[in-house]
Amino acid sequence: MDANEKVIQTLKSAGKPMKTGEIAEASGVEKKEVEKAIKKLIAEGKLHSPKRCFYDIKK
Repeated sequence: MDANEKVIQTLKSAGKPMKTGEIAEASGVEKKEVEKAIKKLIAEGKLHSPKRCFYDIKK
């Protein structure tokens, strides 16, 4: 499972918006990798930021 999949899975499990550090801790992925994955997933339209520094799955 790559970083993108882990980020999505972590957010699905949480069921709420999370900060980058929280996603990294919960998924076991380095924060830098989580940040890269978030940028990519936002560009692909899979994630969004409901408020500053928080990320969630786009519904």
